[in-house]
Amino acid sequence: MRPRRICRMTPRPEAPAPLSRRGPRPLMLHLGLAWMKSSSLSAGSLNWNSIWANSLPQEAPAPAAPGMTLEEILRADRALIAGIAAYRSAAYVRQLPAPPAMWTEEETQLLDYGGNGPAVLFVPSLINRAYILDLMEDGSMLRFLATQNLRPYLLDWGWPGQVERQFSLTDYIAGRLERALAAISGPVILAGYCMGGLLALAAALRAQQAGGKVSALAMFATPWDFHAADPSLGQRIGEVMPAVEMMLQFSGTLPIDALNTLFTMVDPYGVGDKYRDFAAQDKTQPRARRFVAMEDWLADGVPLAAPVARETLGGWYVANTPARTQWRVAGQAVDPGELTLPAFCAIPARDRLVPAISAQALAARLPRATVIQPKAGHIGMVAGTNAEAALWRPFAEWVRGL
Repeated sequence: MRPRRICRMTPRPEAPAPLSRRGPRPLMLHLGLAWMKSSSLSAGSLNWNSIWANSLPQEAPAPAAPGMTLEEILRADRALIAGIAAYRSAAYVRQLPAPPAMWTEEETQLLDYGGNGPAVLFVPSLINRAYILDLMEDGSMLRFLATQNLRPYLLDWGWPGQVERQFSLTDYIAGRLERALAAISGPVILAGYCMGGLLALAAALRAQQAGGKVSALAMFATPWDFHAADPSLGQRIGEVMPAVEMMLQFSGTLPIDALNTLFTMVDPYGVGDKYRDFAAQDKTQPRARRFVAMEDWLADGVPLAAPVARETLGGWYVANTPARTQWRVAGQAVDPGELTLPAFCAIPARDRLVPAISAQALAARLPRATVIQPKAGHIGMVAGTNAEAALWRPFAEWVRGL
């Protein structure tokens, strides 16, 4: 089949834009959680209590103070609504010119950001859009690195079409990722973000076994031991897998809002708190503009192909196959202890999505690991206002030191 090119300069009909934004997604979930918090209801009333039994009570709001009036209780909700309204009407629209695509296959593109120096292929997650690494004019890790004597490339997975909805992780790694890697001349440093770090690790091990091409590996906020922070997580996720399977059979994917719901329950009240904070911000300041750009990206998710959802939720989260060295790609066990290449691990100290202890388990298995622990969160480390100091410059220095 002839590869299909995607015109990145033409906005998609569902792309975030003022007055058409849908975030925070799913909206009714976040409004319900905010109502629960301000009303001081027990978190145990949530239908998800059996799944997140250990986490929700810890996050549940304290009962309202005896002297607290209804007006005071509702004030926080008015701030939340004001924050959501301010976000949805913000004038910011992402309009970065697209870099050239040097290789395409179906929905996937290999984007070339230019620059001179060692080639670095960035591998994002399959769940979110790749442009978090190229977020905005003054907040693009890739465009920054292109000015630092590096040659960054980005593997944009694209939207899972009919072909990709049949893909397993082996199809993505031993197929599409390796073909993109082959399109870059000379040795390449692989750099994976979040879930992409695991994909990059598997590809690096396969390249090492084949005798070359990949010269080093970097992983940013990459999980490994999925039970390290919460040993009961696997059992709780396993209990909802029948419901997940129903969604997978219906559309061939795990829908965006289902994924966002899972992420929300890691920090149930976090979204409401950050929108209340945004309501009070000066909307003319760079911090507010960065908030809008990040929220647009979060709301602009990608559904997960059904085979990948089964492999990640059932394998990684329920059975903890990576930490048990039972996760296999094309029949080969993914064992970081066998990687002889230099490795770089960035483990953000404030990461609520990938607990530091999970990522540290991976770093401990790598024979030649350099580890940094930025004082940042999962997204802030790569795209926040302090990302240049937290990650971009330390990573560029590590590459130059190779």
